Amino acid sequence: LVADFSKEKRIFIPYNSIPKKVINAFLSAEDKNFFSHPGVDAKGVLRAVINNISNFITSKRLEGASTITQQVAKNFLLTNEVSLNRKIKEAILAFRIERVLSKERILELYLNQIYLGSGAYGVAAASLRYFDKSIQNLDYAEAALLAALPKAPSKYNPYRDIALAKFRRDLVLKNLFENKYINQKLYNDLKNKKIELNKSKKVFLEDAQYYIEDVRKKVIKNFSYDKVYNQGFNINTPINLEFQKIATDSLRNGLISFDKRKGWRGPLTNKKDYKNWTNDIKKYKLEKSIKWEIAIVREINQFSTTVETEEKEVGVIEYKDISWTKKEFNEIFKIGDLIYVKKISDNKFSLKQIPKINGGIVVMDPFTGRVLALSGGFSFKNSEFNRATQALRQPGSAFKPFVYALALENNFTPTSLVLDA
Repeated sequence: LVADFSKEKRIFIPYNSIPKKVINAFLSAEDKNFFSHPGVDAKGVLRAVINNISNFITSKRLEGASTITQQVAKNFLLTNEVSLNRKIKEAILAFRIERVLSKERILELYLNQIYLGSGAYGVAAASLRYFDKSIQNLDYAEAALLAALPKAPSKYNPYRDIALAKFRRDLVLKNLFENKYINQKLYNDLKNKKIELNKSKKVFLEDAQYYIEDVRKKVIKNFSYDKVYNQGFNINTPINLEFQKIATDSLRNGLISFDKRKGWRGPLTNKKDYKNWTNDIKKYKLEKSIKWEIAIVREINQFSTTVETEEKEVGVIEYKDISWTKKEFNEIFKIGDLIYVKKISDNKFSLKQIPKINGGIVVMDPFTGRVLALSGGFSFKNSEFNRATQALRQPGSAFKPFVYALALENNFTPTSLVLDA
Protein backbone atom coordinates (compact mmCIF):
# COMPACT_ATOMS: atom_id res chain seq x y z
CA LEU A 1 0.00 0.00 0.00
CA VAL A 2 1.63 3.24 -1.15
CA ALA A 3 -1.27 5.63 -0.66
CA ASP A 4 -4.76 5.85 0.75
CA PHE A 5 -7.43 8.25 -0.54
CA SER A 6 -10.38 7.95 1.81
CA LYS A 7 -12.44 9.94 4.26
CA GLU A 8 -13.06 6.85 6.39
CA LYS A 9 -10.92 3.77 7.04
CA ARG A 10 -13.19 0.73 6.62
CA ILE A 11 -12.84 -3.02 6.12
CA PHE A 12 -16.11 -4.97 6.01
CA ILE A 13 -16.06 -8.29 7.88
CA PRO A 14 -19.02 -10.75 7.92
CA TYR A 15 -20.54 -11.83 11.25
CA ASN A 16 -19.21 -15.39 10.97
CA SER A 17 -15.64 -14.06 10.78
CA ILE A 18 -15.94 -11.86 13.89
CA PRO A 19 -14.37 -13.66 16.89
CA LYS A 20 -16.49 -14.36 20.00
CA LYS A 21 -14.03 -12.33 22.11
CA VAL A 22 -14.84 -9.18 20.13
CA ILE A 23 -18.61 -9.86 20.18
CA ASN A 24 -18.62 -10.56 23.94
CA ALA A 25 -16.57 -7.41 24.64
CA PHE A 26 -18.97 -5.17 22.70
CA LEU A 27 -22.06 -6.78 24.24
CA SER A 28 -20.58 -6.27 27.73
CA ALA A 29 -19.69 -2.64 26.99
CA GLU A 30 -22.74 -1.53 25.03
CA ASP A 31 -25.75 -3.87 25.40
CA LYS A 32 -25.52 -7.02 27.54
CA ASN A 33 -29.21 -7.90 26.93
CA PHE A 34 -28.91 -7.55 23.13
CA PHE A 35 -29.96 -11.12 22.32
CA SER A 36 -33.04 -10.98 24.60
CA HIS A 37 -34.61 -7.50 24.16
CA PRO A 38 -36.95 -6.56 21.24
CA GLY A 39 -34.90 -3.52 20.12
CA VAL A 40 -35.30 -1.33 23.20
CA ASP A 41 -34.09 -2.43 26.64
CA ALA A 42 -36.80 -1.45 29.18
CA LYS A 43 -34.49 -2.09 32.18
CA GLY A 44 -31.76 0.01 30.60
CA VAL A 45 -34.18 2.90 29.92
CA LEU A 46 -35.44 2.82 33.53
CA ARG A 47 -31.85 2.77 34.86
CA ALA A 48 -30.91 5.71 32.60
CA VAL A 49 -33.94 7.76 33.71
CA ILE A 50 -32.99 7.30 37.39
CA ASN A 51 -29.32 8.15 36.71
CA ASN A 52 -30.22 11.16 34.55
CA ILE A 53 -32.20 12.80 37.37
CA SER A 54 -28.95 12.83 39.36
CA ASN A 55 -26.88 13.83 36.28
CA PHE A 56 -29.23 16.74 35.52
CA ILE A 57 -28.92 18.08 39.07
CA THR A 58 -25.09 17.83 39.02
CA SER A 59 -24.83 19.12 35.38
CA LYS A 60 -23.22 15.88 34.20
CA ARG A 61 -23.61 14.43 30.68
CA LEU A 62 -26.95 12.65 30.28
CA GLU A 63 -26.99 8.89 29.59
CA GLY A 64 -28.61 7.61 26.40
CA ALA A 65 -29.54 4.00 27.21
CA SER A 66 -29.35 3.14 23.51
CA THR A 67 -29.28 -0.54 22.60
CA ILE A 68 -27.08 -1.76 19.75
CA THR A 69 -30.21 -1.87 17.54
CA GLN A 70 -31.00 1.76 18.38
CA GLN A 71 -27.41 2.74 17.56
CA VAL A 72 -27.74 1.00 14.18
CA ALA A 73 -30.97 2.96 13.55
CA LYS A 74 -29.24 6.22 14.50
CA ASN A 75 -26.00 5.57 12.53
CA PHE A 76 -27.72 4.52 9.32
CA LEU A 77 -30.96 6.48 9.33
CA LEU A 78 -30.88 9.42 11.77
CA THR A 79 -28.68 12.36 12.82
CA ASN A 80 -26.72 12.86 16.07
CA GLU A 81 -29.21 15.47 17.30
CA VAL A 82 -29.73 15.19 21.08
CA SER A 83 -33.50 15.44 21.56
CA LEU A 84 -36.51 13.47 22.80
CA ASN A 85 -37.94 13.54 19.26
CA ARG A 86 -34.89 11.69 17.88
CA LYS A 87 -34.99 9.17 20.74
CA ILE A 88 -38.63 8.32 19.93
CA LYS A 89 -37.80 7.89 16.21
CA GLU A 90 -34.79 5.76 17.19
CA ALA A 91 -36.95 3.46 19.35
CA ILE A 92 -39.63 3.03 16.63
CA LEU A 93 -36.96 2.24 14.00
CA ALA A 94 -35.25 -0.20 16.41
CA PHE A 95 -38.49 -2.22 16.79
CA ARG A 96 -38.92 -2.27 12.99
CA ILE A 97 -35.29 -3.31 12.37
CA GLU A 98 -35.66 -6.18 14.87
CA ARG A 99 -38.74 -7.43 12.97
CA VAL A 100 -36.92 -7.43 9.61
CA LEU A 101 -33.34 -8.46 10.47
CA SER A 102 -31.81 -11.22 12.59
CA LYS A 103 -29.83 -10.34 15.72
CA GLU A 104 -26.64 -11.55 13.99
CA ARG A 105 -27.22 -9.27 10.97
CA ILE A 106 -27.90 -6.26 13.23
CA LEU A 107 -24.69 -6.95 15.17
CA GLU A 108 -22.77 -7.34 11.89
CA LEU A 109 -24.02 -3.91 10.71
CA TYR A 110 -23.15 -2.34 14.06
CA LEU A 111 -19.61 -3.78 14.31
CA ASN A 112 -18.79 -2.70 10.75
CA GLN A 113 -20.34 0.80 10.97
CA ILE A 114 -19.37 2.03 14.45
CA TYR A 115 -16.77 4.82 14.68
CA LEU A 116 -13.79 3.81 16.84
CA GLY A 117 -11.50 6.86 16.61
CA SER A 118 -8.36 7.65 14.58
CA GLY A 119 -10.43 7.62 11.36
CA ALA A 120 -11.31 3.91 11.78
CA TYR A 121 -14.87 2.68 11.20
CA GLY A 122 -15.68 -0.88 12.19
CA VAL A 123 -13.75 -3.40 14.29
CA ALA A 124 -11.56 -4.77 11.46
CA ALA A 125 -10.16 -1.33 10.50
CA ALA A 126 -9.73 -0.35 14.18
CA SER A 127 -7.82 -3.57 14.94
CA LEU A 128 -5.27 -2.66 12.27
CA ARG A 129 -5.23 1.00 13.33
CA TYR A 130 -4.42 0.31 16.99
CA PHE A 131 -2.70 -3.11 17.03
CA ASP A 132 -1.67 -3.86 13.42
CA LYS A 133 -3.48 -7.21 13.82
CA SER A 134 -6.30 -9.07 12.15
CA ILE A 135 -9.24 -9.16 14.59
CA GLN A 136 -8.83 -12.97 14.63
CA ASN A 137 -5.61 -12.46 16.63
CA LEU A 138 -6.93 -10.08 19.31
CA ASP A 139 -6.90 -11.12 22.97
CA TYR A 140 -9.64 -10.10 25.44
CA ALA A 141 -7.69 -7.02 26.64
CA GLU A 142 -7.38 -5.70 23.06
CA ALA A 143 -11.01 -6.54 22.23
CA ALA A 144 -12.06 -4.73 25.43
CA LEU A 145 -10.12 -1.62 24.39
CA LEU A 146 -11.96 -1.52 21.04
CA ALA A 147 -15.28 -2.02 22.86
CA ALA A 148 -14.37 0.88 25.17
CA LEU A 149 -14.17 3.37 22.30
CA PRO A 150 -17.77 3.82 20.93
CA LYS A 151 -18.86 5.72 24.07
CA ALA A 152 -16.43 8.60 23.28
CA PRO A 153 -13.89 7.73 20.53
CA SER A 154 -11.80 10.90 20.89
CA LYS A 155 -11.85 11.03 24.69
CA TYR A 156 -10.82 7.37 25.16
CA ASN A 157 -8.44 7.22 22.17
CA PRO A 158 -5.29 5.49 23.53
CA TYR A 159 -3.04 7.57 21.26
CA ARG A 160 -4.43 10.68 22.95
CA ASP A 161 -4.74 9.61 26.61
CA ILE A 162 -3.52 6.11 27.41
CA ALA A 163 -4.40 6.35 31.14
CA LEU A 164 -8.03 7.26 30.41
CA ALA A 165 -8.22 4.55 27.73
CA LYS A 166 -6.94 1.95 30.23
CA PHE A 167 -9.50 3.11 32.83
CA ARG A 168 -12.35 2.63 30.33
CA ARG A 169 -10.90 -0.70 29.05
CA ASP A 170 -10.75 -2.02 32.63
CA LEU A 171 -14.45 -1.16 33.07
CA VAL A 172 -15.24 -3.29 30.00
CA LEU A 173 -13.09 -6.13 31.40
CA LYS A 174 -15.05 -5.86 34.67
CA ASN A 175 -18.32 -6.16 32.69
CA LEU A 176 -16.90 -9.21 30.85
CA PHE A 177 -16.16 -10.81 34.24
CA GLU A 178 -19.58 -9.93 35.68
CA ASN A 179 -21.28 -11.33 32.56
CA LYS A 180 -19.27 -14.58 33.03
CA TYR A 181 -17.35 -14.36 29.76
CA ILE A 182 -14.03 -14.49 31.64
CA ASN A 183 -13.05 -15.95 35.02
CA GLN A 184 -11.57 -14.17 38.06
CA LYS A 185 -7.96 -15.14 37.31
CA LEU A 186 -8.10 -14.02 33.66
CA TYR A 187 -9.82 -10.78 34.71
CA ASN A 188 -7.02 -10.00 37.21
CA ASP A 189 -4.33 -10.81 34.65
CA LEU A 190 -5.92 -8.71 31.89
CA LYS A 191 -6.60 -5.77 34.21
CA ASN A 192 -2.87 -5.53 35.01
CA LYS A 193 -1.88 -5.74 31.35
CA LYS A 194 -0.41 -2.60 29.76
CA ILE A 195 -1.96 -1.25 26.55
CA GLU A 196 0.51 -1.97 23.74
CA LEU A 197 -0.24 -0.05 20.58
CA ASN A 198 1.21 -0.86 17.19
CA LYS A 199 0.12 1.29 14.24
CA SER A 200 -0.40 -0.54 10.97
CA LYS A 201 2.58 -0.02 8.72
CA LYS A 202 2.21 1.02 5.14
CA VAL A 203 4.93 1.75 2.65
CA PHE A 204 4.31 5.48 2.42
CA LEU A 205 7.08 6.52 0.10
CA GLU A 206 7.59 10.29 0.13
CA ASP A 207 9.52 9.99 -3.13
CA ALA A 208 6.41 8.64 -4.87
CA GLN A 209 4.27 11.74 -4.20
CA TYR A 210 4.40 12.99 -7.81
CA TYR A 211 3.32 9.54 -9.05
CA ILE A 212 0.59 9.23 -6.41
CA GLU A 213 -0.81 12.72 -7.04
CA ASP A 214 -0.95 12.04 -10.79
CA VAL A 215 -2.92 8.82 -10.16
CA ARG A 216 -5.22 10.62 -7.69
CA LYS A 217 -6.06 13.38 -10.19
CA LYS A 218 -6.69 10.83 -12.95
CA VAL A 219 -9.07 8.63 -10.92
CA ILE A 220 -10.96 11.69 -9.62
CA LYS A 221 -11.33 12.94 -13.21
CA ASN A 222 -12.62 9.51 -14.34
CA PHE A 223 -14.85 8.64 -11.37
CA SER A 224 -15.45 11.89 -9.36
CA TYR A 225 -14.09 12.96 -5.98
CA ASP A 226 -17.06 11.52 -4.07
CA LYS A 227 -16.68 8.02 -5.53
CA VAL A 228 -12.88 7.88 -5.06
CA TYR A 229 -13.00 9.02 -1.42
CA ASN A 230 -16.18 7.23 -0.33
CA GLN A 231 -16.64 4.03 -2.34
CA GLY A 232 -13.61 1.95 -1.36
CA PHE A 233 -11.90 1.42 -4.71
CA ASN A 234 -8.71 -0.64 -5.01
CA ILE A 235 -6.28 1.09 -7.37
CA ASN A 236 -3.50 -1.01 -8.89
CA THR A 237 -0.54 0.73 -10.53
CA PRO A 238 2.71 -0.65 -11.99
CA ILE A 239 4.86 1.47 -9.65
CA ASN A 240 8.10 -0.26 -8.63
CA LEU A 241 9.23 1.22 -5.31
CA GLU A 242 12.86 0.25 -5.82
CA PHE A 243 12.94 1.91 -9.27
CA GLN A 244 11.08 4.91 -7.84
CA LYS A 245 13.77 5.50 -5.22
CA ILE A 246 16.59 5.13 -7.76
CA ALA A 247 14.83 7.45 -10.25
CA THR A 248 14.19 10.14 -7.62
CA ASP A 249 17.76 9.96 -6.29
CA SER A 250 19.18 10.14 -9.84
CA LEU A 251 17.08 13.21 -10.67
CA ARG A 252 18.00 14.97 -7.42
CA ASN A 253 21.72 14.20 -7.75
CA GLY A 254 21.74 15.46 -11.34
CA LEU A 255 19.97 18.70 -10.42
CA ILE A 256 22.25 19.31 -7.40
CA SER A 257 25.37 18.63 -9.48
CA PHE A 258 24.27 21.07 -12.22
CA ASP A 259 23.18 23.70 -9.70
CA LYS A 260 26.49 23.61 -7.79
CA ARG A 261 28.32 24.70 -10.94
CA LYS A 262 26.27 27.91 -10.87
CA GLY A 263 27.47 28.90 -7.37
CA TRP A 264 25.87 29.88 -4.03
CA ARG A 265 22.69 31.99 -4.05
CA GLY A 266 22.41 32.82 -0.35
CA PRO A 267 20.64 31.63 2.84
CA LEU A 268 16.92 30.88 3.27
CA THR A 269 16.55 33.86 5.61
CA ASN A 270 18.26 35.50 8.58
CA LYS A 271 16.94 35.18 12.14
CA LYS A 272 17.76 37.89 14.67
CA ASP A 273 16.03 35.91 17.44
CA TYR A 274 18.56 33.12 18.07
CA LYS A 275 16.64 31.58 20.98
CA ASN A 276 13.40 30.94 19.08
CA TRP A 277 14.84 30.50 15.60
CA THR A 278 13.02 27.17 15.05
CA ASN A 279 9.64 28.97 15.10
CA ASP A 280 8.09 29.38 11.65
CA ILE A 281 10.53 27.13 9.75
CA LYS A 282 7.88 24.59 8.69
CA LYS A 283 7.62 26.22 5.24
CA TYR A 284 11.27 25.32 4.56
CA LYS A 285 10.93 21.62 5.40
CA LEU A 286 11.64 19.07 2.68
CA GLU A 287 11.08 15.31 2.34
CA LYS A 288 12.92 13.25 4.96
CA SER A 289 14.37 11.12 2.14
CA ILE A 290 16.46 14.13 1.00
CA LYS A 291 18.19 13.93 4.42
CA TRP A 292 18.77 17.67 4.71
CA GLU A 293 18.29 19.59 7.94
CA ILE A 294 17.61 23.27 8.58
CA ALA A 295 20.41 24.89 10.60
CA ILE A 296 21.34 28.34 11.92
CA VAL A 297 24.82 29.86 11.58
CA ARG A 298 26.25 30.43 15.09
CA GLU A 299 29.90 31.30 14.52
CA ILE A 300 32.05 32.14 11.46
CA ASN A 301 35.79 31.42 11.35
CA GLN A 302 38.32 31.51 8.53
CA PHE A 303 38.37 27.73 7.93
CA SER A 304 35.04 26.59 9.41
CA THR A 305 31.55 27.71 10.41
CA THR A 306 29.66 26.48 13.48
CA VAL A 307 25.97 25.65 12.94
CA GLU A 308 23.13 24.38 15.11
CA THR A 309 20.41 22.15 13.61
CA GLU A 310 16.71 22.21 14.50
CA GLU A 311 17.38 19.10 16.63
CA LYS A 312 19.84 21.24 18.70
CA GLU A 313 22.85 19.36 17.31
CA VAL A 314 25.94 21.59 17.04
CA GLY A 315 28.57 20.94 14.39
CA VAL A 316 30.85 22.54 11.82
CA ILE A 317 30.99 23.07 8.07
CA GLU A 318 34.59 22.79 6.90
CA TYR A 319 36.16 24.77 4.07
CA LYS A 320 36.32 21.75 1.72
CA ASP A 321 32.51 21.47 1.93
CA ILE A 322 32.00 25.00 0.53
CA SER A 323 34.73 24.86 -2.13
CA TRP A 324 32.04 24.67 -4.83
CA THR A 325 30.90 28.21 -3.92
CA LYS A 326 34.41 29.58 -4.79
CA LYS A 327 34.02 32.03 -1.88
CA GLU A 328 35.20 32.48 1.72
CA PHE A 329 32.95 31.78 4.76
CA ASN A 330 32.57 35.48 5.61
CA GLU A 331 31.41 36.18 2.03
CA ILE A 332 28.57 33.63 2.05
CA PHE A 333 27.36 33.65 5.70
CA LYS A 334 26.22 36.08 8.38
CA ILE A 335 25.46 35.12 12.00
CA GLY A 336 21.78 34.03 12.21
CA ASP A 337 21.54 32.79 8.59
CA LEU A 338 19.22 29.80 8.08
CA ILE A 339 20.67 27.23 5.68
CA TYR A 340 20.21 23.61 4.58
CA VAL A 341 22.90 21.19 5.78
CA LYS A 342 23.48 17.46 5.41
CA LYS A 343 25.20 15.46 8.14
CA ILE A 344 28.31 13.71 6.81
CA SER A 345 29.79 12.45 10.11
CA ASP A 346 29.72 13.24 13.85
CA ASN A 347 29.54 17.04 14.25
CA LYS A 348 30.36 17.61 10.58
CA PHE A 349 27.95 18.97 7.97
CA SER A 350 28.04 19.95 4.31
CA LEU A 351 26.28 23.02 2.90
CA LYS A 352 23.23 22.49 0.65
CA GLN A 353 20.83 24.64 -1.37
CA ILE A 354 17.66 23.83 -3.32
CA PRO A 355 18.58 23.76 -7.03
CA LYS A 356 17.17 26.65 -9.03
CA ILE A 357 16.95 24.33 -12.04
CA ASN A 358 14.31 21.60 -11.95
CA GLY A 359 13.34 18.57 -14.01
CA GLY A 360 11.38 15.37 -14.35
CA ILE A 361 12.05 11.69 -14.92
CA VAL A 362 9.87 8.83 -16.21
CA VAL A 363 10.85 5.15 -16.11
CA MET A 364 8.72 3.16 -18.54
CA ASP A 365 8.60 -0.40 -19.82
CA PRO A 366 8.80 0.20 -23.61
CA PHE A 367 7.06 -3.11 -24.41
CA THR A 368 3.91 -2.46 -22.36
CA GLY A 369 3.89 1.31 -21.75
CA ARG A 370 3.67 0.72 -17.99
CA VAL A 371 5.11 3.60 -15.96
CA LEU A 372 7.33 1.95 -13.35
CA ALA A 373 8.54 5.18 -11.71
CA LEU A 374 7.95 8.89 -12.14
CA SER A 375 9.16 12.08 -10.50
CA GLY A 376 8.10 15.59 -11.45
CA GLY A 377 10.67 17.65 -9.59
CA PHE A 378 13.34 17.94 -6.92
CA SER A 379 10.87 18.08 -3.99
CA PHE A 380 7.09 17.65 -3.94
CA LYS A 381 6.88 19.66 -0.70
CA ASN A 382 8.76 22.53 -2.32
CA SER A 383 6.83 22.44 -5.65
CA GLU A 384 3.85 20.23 -6.54
CA PHE A 385 4.07 21.14 -10.23
CA ASN A 386 4.76 17.87 -12.06
CA ARG A 387 7.36 18.51 -14.76
CA ALA A 388 6.99 14.94 -16.06
CA THR A 389 3.27 15.23 -16.89
CA GLN A 390 2.25 18.91 -16.67
CA ALA A 391 5.16 20.76 -18.30
CA LEU A 392 5.05 21.59 -22.02
CA ARG A 393 7.74 19.93 -24.17
CA GLN A 394 10.59 21.91 -25.71
CA PRO A 395 10.47 22.13 -29.55
CA GLY A 396 13.61 19.94 -29.71
CA SER A 397 11.83 17.12 -27.85
CA ALA A 398 8.67 17.55 -29.94
CA PHE A 399 10.39 16.65 -33.24
CA LYS A 400 12.61 13.85 -31.86
CA PRO A 401 9.96 11.14 -32.56
CA PHE A 402 10.04 12.01 -36.31
CA VAL A 403 13.85 11.82 -36.44
CA TYR A 404 13.94 8.59 -34.42
CA ALA A 405 11.15 6.98 -36.48
CA LEU A 406 13.11 7.66 -39.68
CA ALA A 407 16.26 6.18 -38.07
CA LEU A 408 14.39 3.01 -37.02
CA GLU A 409 13.02 2.64 -40.57
CA ASN A 410 16.63 2.77 -41.84
CA ASN A 411 17.91 -0.14 -39.74
CA PHE A 412 19.13 1.83 -36.72
CA THR A 413 18.30 0.20 -33.35
CA PRO A 414 17.83 1.71 -29.85
CA THR A 415 21.44 0.64 -29.10
CA SER A 416 23.04 2.14 -32.22
CA LEU A 417 25.95 4.49 -31.52
CA VAL A 418 26.03 7.72 -33.54
CA LEU A 419 29.10 9.96 -33.69
CA ASP A 420 27.79 13.40 -32.74
CA ALA A 421 31.10 15.28 -32.90
